[in-house]
Amino acid sequence: MNQCTVVALLPPPEFLIRFAAPGGSRPEAGHLLCELAADHEGDDHAMALWDDDANRTAVWARWSGERAALSELAWCGAIDPRDEDACGLFADHPAAHDWDIVDPTLAAVDAVLAQEFPHLARWRGGA
Repeated sequence: MNQCTVVALLPPPEFLIRFAAPGGSRPEAGHLLCELAADHEGDDHAMALWDDDANRTAVWARWSGERAALSELAWCGAIDPRDEDACGLFADHPAAHDWDIVDPTLAAVDAVLAQEFPHLARWRGGA
């Protein structure tokens, strides 16, 4: 299943802009890349911004259209039965777990590299 390809530009909050020193550097907008599966229609897009390991949560940017919000969400508790890795998405996320989501850009890069360096692709468990 492919990863959602929605990208958004998140401007810095007004209060951060007000704190910036006059004539100094100002906070810049950041790009958000949705980490959910492509078929999560009807739900907000989401990207993890930073972990809070002490509380087993992360702060996620969630957005739809021009509206964005930051939310502290618990991690998904699912474990991949193939290698026992934990899902890297938030609890109760829509659609697939992260191990079933393929970033189409990275898959395309992997395909080109496997063609140019087939000996490395075989070593990594590829073609």
